[in-house]
Amino acid sequence: MIFSDIGLNKNIQKAIKDLGFTEPTPIQQEAIPYLISEEKDLIALAQTGTGKTAAFGLPIIEKIEIDRRLPQTIILCPTRELCLQITKDMDSYAKYTKDLKITAVYGGANIQTQIRALNSGSQIIVGTPGRVIDLIKRKKLKLNDIQSVVLDEADEMLNMGFKDDLDTILAETPEEKQTLLFSATMPKEVMRITKNYMFSPKTIEVASRNEGAKNVEHHYYMVNARDRYQALRRICDVNAGIYGIVFCRTRRETKDVADKLMQDGYNADALHGELSQSQRDYVMKRFRQKSIQILVATDVAARGIDINELTHVINYNLPDDNEIYIHRSGRTGRAGNKGISIIIAHSRERRKIQSIEKMLKKELLLKKVPSGEEICEIQLLKLVDKVINTKVGPQIEKYIPAINDKLSHLDKEELIKHFVSTEFNKFLAFYKNAGNLNVDPNNKSSKGRENKRNESRSSRKNSSSSKRNEGSNHAEEGYSRFFINLGKQKGMQAQNLIGMINEFTKKRNIPVGKIDIFKNFSFFEIDSEFENTILSSFQGTEWNGERVSVEKSKAPGSSTGKGDKQQSKERKSFRDRKNSKTKNESSVKRKRSTKSTGKDSFKSRFSDSKRKRR
Repeated sequence: MIFSDIGLNKNIQKAIKDLGFTEPTPIQQEAIPYLISEEKDLIALAQTGTGKTAAFGLPIIEKIEIDRRLPQTIILCPTRELCLQITKDMDSYAKYTKDLKITAVYGGANIQTQIRALNSGSQIIVGTPGRVIDLIKRKKLKLNDIQSVVLDEADEMLNMGFKDDLDTILAETPEEKQTLLFSATMPKEVMRITKNYMFSPKTIEVASRNEGAKNVEHHYYMVNARDRYQALRRICDVNAGIYGIVFCRTRRETKDVADKLMQDGYNADALHGELSQSQRDYVMKRFRQKSIQILVATDVAARGIDINELTHVINYNLPDDNEIYIHRSGRTGRAGNKGISIIIAHSRERRKIQSIEKMLKKELLLKKVPSGEEICEIQLLKLVDKVINTKVGPQIEKYIPAINDKLSHLDKEELIKHFVSTEFNKFLAFYKNAGNLNVDPNNKSSKGRENKRNESRSSRKNSSSSKRNEGSNHAEEGYSRFFINLGKQKGMQAQNLIGMINEFTKKRNIPVGKIDIFKNFSFFEIDSEFENTILSSFQGTEWNGERVSVEKSKAPGSSTGKGDKQQSKERKSFRDRKNSKTKNESSVKRKRSTKSTGKDSFKSRFSDSKRKRR
């Protein structure tokens, strides 16, 4: 099937031909004809990078009534980046469709500019939930004539805490409309929306949602947690032409990793929620132009990054949810290109890697972190290739006599050594005494355990960040630490906690630090400026039917808070069980020992009696 067979008008066909589109992707093949001919609701389940924007965007443009200069379609998405990307794509599809106006509305930009755009008459609105609600409250955006609603990345919008916002927005739309839901996963919250706001929807599911892109290889490196950054450096150095995204779990870690890379001379930068819109635009512009080779980002900030040429996706930390790993890996290997998804793992994550393999239905290849010598050889040959491929301009000719005079005392071999050393001494010095970072994932020997203990002791001495390990009461300077009474047993994950913070505080700019999820409770760090906001916003709240309790975690040396008591209680309970077990085992051993001693004593007396009778 080709696009000319689908039934799109000539203006749209001309636009997509300019974009180089010839054959529709599987999701486009199924969704576009259905949406052109039907008015019914649609649920489309497909991975990132499968062409979902064109799947809903092309038929929307086809069916818009140009003469009616009022909002007829609203497309809701979770982030500013995705909002801008969808708008850009829609504009390119509508290149030859005269008088069609598409307006993006999102937070972090001047709302008055967006209001003027709406007043001039827009048929298609692309927006983030928070800004859409602001415009509705100001009565600048009216949705009573909406004919279709698109919920793009619906699962991520709910993860980010937009549940109530979506309810508010959808309640403003007419009952009779077409609702299109595009999502990579179908959690319970998404199912609730389909039941409340969709009528007998058709479901399209392209291949398996969780198999991942076919053109992506999956590699993992096994290192100690403290060596994670050094492993990242070596991976970047051994892949000389890398152009990719490094995914971190928190904003703080994103900033730390990006800062270290930039200080170490890499073309890197960070993308996270604390950046202003102009800063984000600047970073993304440089990344698209390849002025930045390595973009360090959180999952939320990376939504909407649509670049086909990415060579690598690197998981600095594995996400809690395996499906998020699938989403991350889908950002490379696009448009027929091949890509590599890399995990920097530690030995305790072996089981997690196995579960990802099961979901992907393919093996993750264990790779060795290259040695310093291997990296130097690769980088040195890269430098030589660069010299060979450098174009020599005619303007250099006039300087050749003076250069020859300067270098006349050096033979060919000496000249090469001097040249390489000038460019390469710093690199060689860095890797001169580089050790082996690799950890055997199957090593369970006592030697391995002893190494871990030594590393742990070394890490505690040499790294201030180790003060913020699991269960520690230390928060980073400028951050406050909070206890929440929900943990893994109740289904709590890091993205759920971030979503709750966004939802209950009604703010999406609160800096979130480290998150520790335990079995029955969790800890999280928040910028101290928002301490009172957190405590007041979580009062009287519920999550998945569970009453939520949040309080500030006390610092060491002060009176212990409830969270700390709970943690201590669990640890004490574990120690008590362990001690009880040890006591019981000791008691049994003593009884056995007593019985044995008694028997031996009887035998001894019996023998003495026999000797006396003799």
